[in-house]
Amino acid sequence: MKLFDVYPLNNITITKAQGSYVWDDNGVQYLDMYGGHAVISIGHTHPHWVKRIEEQIEKIAFYSNSVIIPIQQELADKLGKISGKENYQLFLCNSGAEANENALKLASFHTGRKKIVAFKKSFHGRTSLAVAATDNPSIVAPVNETDNVIFLPFNDEKALEKCFNANGKEIAAVIVEGIQGVGGINIAKESFLQLIRSLCTQHGAVYIADSVQCGYGRSGKFFSHDYAEVDADIYTMAKGMGNGFPVGGILIAPNIHPKYGMLGTTFGGNHLACAAALAVLEVIEEEKLVDVAKQRGMYLLNRLKAIDEIKNVRGRGLMIGFDVPEEIKDLKKKLLFDYNIFTGEAKPNVIRLLPSLSITRKQVDEFLETLKEAIAELKPTAAPFDTIQKDAE
Repeated sequence: MKLFDVYPLNNITITKAQGSYVWDDNGVQYLDMYGGHAVISIGHTHPHWVKRIEEQIEKIAFYSNSVIIPIQQELADKLGKISGKENYQLFLCNSGAEANENALKLASFHTGRKKIVAFKKSFHGRTSLAVAATDNPSIVAPVNETDNVIFLPFNDEKALEKCFNANGKEIAAVIVEGIQGVGGINIAKESFLQLIRSLCTQHGAVYIADSVQCGYGRSGKFFSHDYAEVDADIYTMAKGMGNGFPVGGILIAPNIHPKYGMLGTTFGGNHLACAAALAVLEVIEEEKLVDVAKQRGMYLLNRLKAIDEIKNVRGRGLMIGFDVPEEIKDLKKKLLFDYNIFTGEAKPNVIRLLPSLSITRKQVDEFLETLKEAIAELKPTAAPFDTIQKDAE
């Protein structure tokens, strides 16, 4: 049987991982500045994370949500404390797409409305509602197409106000990434998020803070939306939540009330997922990784801005992007295949950096020095003096 071919694959097989390094089947070591797409939050195979999962699997790995599962409440308590959202409610699922799908569905249940406001260059997932709210027609199947999603320019406050003035009574929710990931590391302005909050409050809509990639401490705050100092109605989470174990969730404001049948899940909140997620939060707390991400990210950003050959360096914490000019367009491939460094990308010409929050200063310096070497190799070389002289003659 063949695997269904959905991704262009690098000819690399990773067989081992530790901290911010991975190794292939030939024993070659790579520096991981991509974190498996922002998933590796506390470092690959962190010993506390491994121990937590091992201890849990020896007791029970799974039983259905038809019984009390105390580790779910343990996770909710720890998440509330570390995120600062202790009065919120937690619904657990398996992925970022599921988190956004359930958030949008819940907003529609809560308001009785159908319209969703989303933004250009957004990415919210590949399930039915999540993909309908994603600004990429090539991944939206005909069955997912709907007139219920309104796409607006990102960070355009006038367009947002105009939309609410025209459609306010029909809008169920606004869904927005605090920092667009797949869109190219575009940071939501604080005033833009504050306006979303005020308009949602004024018109009875739900503010959904998509924190799947930009949450869980990656931005230097637990949720990147916290920079705007407003509370969303629903926060969606996944990626770094389980450090590689599939787990997602939504935090739901206390004014949104549950009803049997609204939401449901088979595997969401299973014993193993909760153990992995608890381990992540315990390590984040113990190693102060939110502060580390902020400090390490500031250092990396400032050093990158000093490299003239790359453009438009931006980001928060350890969610960083920069534009790659045409003359060094093969920089990502060069870093991977010649220098053994994994990075991410956004089309057409952005490199994304999403390393573990526990990356060391030494590893950051290792990346920076290697980046400069790779750029130097790719830059077009000047013609020799004698050639220039002959051409002039």
